[in-house]
Amino acid sequence: MTFVFKKAAVTLGYVTAFVCAAAASAQENLTAETSSPGNSPHTVTIHLADVLAREGIANMQVQEGQTATNSMVSIAEGKSDMVTAPLVLHFLLEKGRGPFSKLGEDGKALADNVRAIFPYNAGAYGLFAPVSTGIQSYEDIKGRIIWNGPPRGAALTLGRQTLLLGSGGFKDGEDYTGLQTNWGQLPTALVDGSAEAFMVPITFPSDRVTTALAAGDVNIISFPKAIWETEAMQKFLSAPGNSPIEIEGTQMGYGEGQGVNLISEDGIFRSPGVPFATYVNVNMPDALVKTIVTAFIGSLDELKTRAPYAANVNFGVLDQRVSGFCGGLSLKYHPGAIAAWEEAGYDVPDCAK
Repeated sequence: MTFVFKKAAVTLGYVTAFVCAAAASAQENLTAETSSPGNSPHTVTIHLADVLAREGIANMQVQEGQTATNSMVSIAEGKSDMVTAPLVLHFLLEKGRGPFSKLGEDGKALADNVRAIFPYNAGAYGLFAPVSTGIQSYEDIKGRIIWNGPPRGAALTLGRQTLLLGSGGFKDGEDYTGLQTNWGQLPTALVDGSAEAFMVPITFPSDRVTTALAAGDVNIISFPKAIWETEAMQKFLSAPGNSPIEIEGTQMGYGEGQGVNLISEDGIFRSPGVPFATYVNVNMPDALVKTIVTAFIGSLDELKTRAPYAANVNFGVLDQRVSGFCGGLSLKYHPGAIAAWEEAGYDVPDCAK
């Protein structure tokens, strides 16, 4: 079923925040590392820096454009006060795998130094294609050219996995031709016709989908419901670094006549998500963490208006399935964060304490 977007209200665009470098009453000087602008990790970090300065809690110097892999080691070693990174990196650090393979068993000791203070996501791995290609399902990618990630790394692995699961077994190089470019070349690939469809993390709404509209109307294709509900798929969604994303088409942020169609059996978009968290070192004082997180909780309504997608990335949602915590992930919340969330009336999963 094709879901045509009706009057969705998306009013506030992304506004870059300029953080005061020296609030007179601020009590702490902190450093933070995050990604480049244009996504939820960056948005929440700039927002938090604003809030902490405004309330006289801390001056936070934010280093943008940082590599999450390096940031995870930085927070574990106490070289930074706060960082953003996907949950899967904590798992890989603890196991000494992937980008941390050189650390081996030393990775576990570093991972033990890391605590989360709040979760969110960076969108979902979404399949979308120009309407002109005729691609309306995962099965339609057979024999096509699909942009499925950068040349290496977790995004490519998860992109291939999502296509494999959603199509019932299609493999890159056998059933479809995978196209990889670096992230900086993706905007060009979205409009130059080099790929017939894209498997890439998207938010709701997504700048990537909006860019693709320059080449014509776009179909966003939901994960097949029948496969989504299988035991094997639910197990995959519960694995470290994964989480389920389910969102009503009316809430995806696209308006009537914008040229975006949702292909779904029931008007709901489903796909594996990209769970993230903001982290601190285990040794950050409980009282400071509690103060920071309390201020964050009090500003959630404001945060959700800072970018068009900010209301759809689960800021303030601690449910273990939605957030990607627990299961095979040993990551815990900082005691100060637990105190703040519980004092505000939120339930922190026991397995994440």
